[in-house]
Amino acid sequence: MKALLLGDYSNVHATLAEGLRTLGHNVTVASDGDGWKNFPRDVDLSRKGRNGLVHYLRLWSKFHEFRGYDVVQIINPVFLPLKAERIWPFYRFLRRHNKKIVMGAFGMDYYYIDACLDCKTFRYSDFNFGSQLRHYPTADAFRCDWYEGRKGELNRRIASDCDGIVSGLYEYWASYQRISALREKLTYIPFPIKVSNAEPSSSPSEEKLGDVCTFFVGIQRGKEEYKGTDVMLRALERVEREMPDKCRIVKVESVPFAEYVRLLQSSDVLLDQLYSYTPAMNALEAMARGIVVVSGGEPENYEILGESELRPIVNVQPDEDDVYQKLRHLATHPEEVARLKRESVAYIQRHHDHMEVAAKFVEYWQSLI
Repeated sequence: MKALLLGDYSNVHATLAEGLRTLGHNVTVASDGDGWKNFPRDVDLSRKGRNGLVHYLRLWSKFHEFRGYDVVQIINPVFLPLKAERIWPFYRFLRRHNKKIVMGAFGMDYYYIDACLDCKTFRYSDFNFGSQLRHYPTADAFRCDWYEGRKGELNRRIASDCDGIVSGLYEYWASYQRISALREKLTYIPFPIKVSNAEPSSSPSEEKLGDVCTFFVGIQRGKEEYKGTDVMLRALERVEREMPDKCRIVKVESVPFAEYVRLLQSSDVLLDQLYSYTPAMNALEAMARGIVVVSGGEPENYEILGESELRPIVNVQPDEDDVYQKLRHLATHPEEVARLKRESVAYIQRHHDHMEVAAKFVEYWQSLI
């Protein structure tokens, strides 16, 4: 099969491409590397310089090569580093010159915000606590762009026109599942992770169990409130103040992916997104390396995977005291940290092996063709 993976978020398409190539498929990844994260790609679509017209024409020159694919999968309705109103002609070009178009429900979009704002789909989210809507600058900006603006319009047009929609997390699946007109073209496939990153599931030594627990916090500047990093960091600093002999904090801010992974390697626990039901790519990558993840691990996450045994994710509620209690427990129970490390690796091997995930994508794409 010949596939074009267009755009990337958090290494999803680059990792998927590795699995597809190993299975013998012809794959091209074209993206801007997800900005400063600089994920690998075959065709670079990143903006060079400040001249918008030059960038626009350069993209069109690249797009003339994007013909004759069995399937084109776009990472999101906004799959190019352009304003939303300029993307539709590129989408129409892909539609005319390729067999099938699949849209990824892998991140922020109109339907996710719509589900959050109804205050019924999720008990809590980036945009609501129960029936109470959350208002802060990032959420308000997302609502303006995606719900009321041109991005939302583009999202609705592409969702209606494309051949298939694939979601990578429970939240995104649930958001599209609400829409009867889109339900038949929707599927769920877990995010791909290279299980070769996983460390052996061996019991740590008694000496290791007595070590300080190292907590890793990755901060994206300007998104602290959106991702809940501000709340989680405050809770963690409370633990560090109370027991500095048991808690060590490693904090990094907006570093490229390769550097992020290098700094993450020596940690025991990763603090990820506070308002999620499920672990996303950063958390899954950490779990593959035997690192315990504090994030969203709600029952819906395990149910959509059909997982009835493993519970490796430290599920936190969007409340500083709840986060504090669970971090404190980890810092004072190294034997549980060791168990969760082993379960984390097993969880990735069972559900997110990039080869098995790639095979699921191929099966789905073939069903469309």
